Amino acid sequence: MIIALAQTNPTIGDIEANGRRLAERIKEAGAAGADLVVFPELSMTGYPPKDLLRKGDFVKQNVEAVAQLAKHTAGGPAALVGFVKPNPAPVGRALQNAAALLKDGRVSGEFCKSLLPTYDVFDEHRYFEPAEKTGLTEIALGGRKVRVGITICEDLWNNEQVFHRRLYHRNPMDELAVAGAELVVNLSASPFVVGKQAIRERLLGGHAAAKSVPIICVNQVGGNDELLSDGASCCFDPSGRLVARAAAFTEDLLFVDLDNLTGRRIEPYPDGIASVWQALVMGTRDYVGKCGFADVVVGLSGGIDSAVTAAIAVEAVGSGHVHGIAMPSRYSSEHSLADARALAANLDIDFRIIHIGEIHEAFERQLAPVFAGRPADVTEENIQARTRGNILMALSNKFGWLLLSTGNKSELAVGYCTLYGDMCGGLAVISDVPKTMVYELARLVNAGAAQELIPRSTLTKPPSAELRPDQHDQQSLPPYDVLDAILYQYVEQERSVADIIGAGFDPAIVREVVCKVDRNEYKRKQAATGLKVTSRAFGVGRRMPIAARFGGSGH
Repeated sequence: MIIALAQTNPTIGDIEANGRRLAERIKEAGAAGADLVVFPELSMTGYPPKDLLRKGDFVKQNVEAVAQLAKHTAGGPAALVGFVKPNPAPVGRALQNAAALLKDGRVSGEFCKSLLPTYDVFDEHRYFEPAEKTGLTEIALGGRKVRVGITICEDLWNNEQVFHRRLYHRNPMDELAVAGAELVVNLSASPFVVGKQAIRERLLGGHAAAKSVPIICVNQVGGNDELLSDGASCCFDPSGRLVARAAAFTEDLLFVDLDNLTGRRIEPYPDGIASVWQALVMGTRDYVGKCGFADVVVGLSGGIDSAVTAAIAVEAVGSGHVHGIAMPSRYSSEHSLADARALAANLDIDFRIIHIGEIHEAFERQLAPVFAGRPADVTEENIQARTRGNILMALSNKFGWLLLSTGNKSELAVGYCTLYGDMCGGLAVISDVPKTMVYELARLVNAGAAQELIPRSTLTKPPSAELRPDQHDQQSLPPYDVLDAILYQYVEQERSVADIIGAGFDPAIVREVVCKVDRNEYKRKQAATGLKVTSRAFGVGRRMPIAARFGGSGH
């Protein structure tokens, strides 16, 4: 009884190409003797399709593509493929998140998702009607019929032993056990979050052990805008033991023999910061490629953020497709320009220097009569940042390069960034990476290369925007280890000011940080799309009002 776990990397909306890829996998699995091929959730459309679901032609094409794909199962293995199913009922939402069972050249069954998530980045109730009952069917595997429970992603994420609270009144796993399922299959498109794989495997293994039934989970892989899916599709035996795992962060085809759940392939899953690195590389590569770009441009300041962003870009698209631009002003230090030049040489990327001194001075001359009588302040500093942003966008427009912005999560959280300046860009690669984690990534880069790709001075010098004489970040911000610890509690854990102070942090610093986070929501709403790697990113999953006042947030 051989099942192929086919984790694919779809492009959202490219139904024709996605369908071809699924057909190739069915053919490959059949040649290896598989009885059944399982694909990820919404593998025909890509997940999440968002408001493309409101386009009638989109839904129609996806249904037609599934019917066409079914022909590839004639004389070969059956397949379970995720797709968008029109809801035939006269009441409820018009669509359902479904899995189609394809066998003998036709669609022989359709099974819909029961539990629809509406937290964090998920908004499935906006589009889909939940199934009223859990899917169970008989599939011929290895010459005999097996009762297979068919679930879709969230259907298995309802376990109080893992989350301390059940999120839904129904529990599809309980329903399938009562119905006599001999195997549970889960089609998934679970986004990556650092540390989530351990939770995912504890959840699935716990279900398998509790119900004494093998569980197979096939997870989407790849980047789709801000969401990154890590693959690592897996199988657990009836005791809850992990017996097979596909590769992480790349497409894979993994075979599992249900009659022999020993000696299977278990690919390693990268630990901690290594998983973040692989996620960011994959997300950058897919965003660049799926949006039709070949080259990227990065402003190189000589600092840690632009260095890590450039290193990610090189691994994602290749050094020949990365362009580094240094733009020194009269406040830029010689060592910063030297560090930028050294980084570019180490990474073997195109490097150019465009001096902004004369442009900055021209702005100051033109504005001097209007600013007369007012002292210099952050306005003049921001002019430099916006000059650099203007130059980078000009290069992007002229040469068709995608501009990668280099701001980190810590800066974005407290507004230590300039609108239409260093925030310019098409993709914010490290916008969900706290500053302290940026340093971890830099050390990982150098350790992995067994040489100093990122110059040592970049890691050791005090961080600075260099927009005024002798400027350092800590003149405006708490030390980054303190700042990141406060931000983690306030942003990711949603803890109150009183709770954070109670954890031992300085009350004045906590109130200042929280006030800056709340006050700068307007900036984040105008930021480039950022790759999500933490449990709470500044993106579609965090929906805060701008024109708002709430006393509990530290104002």
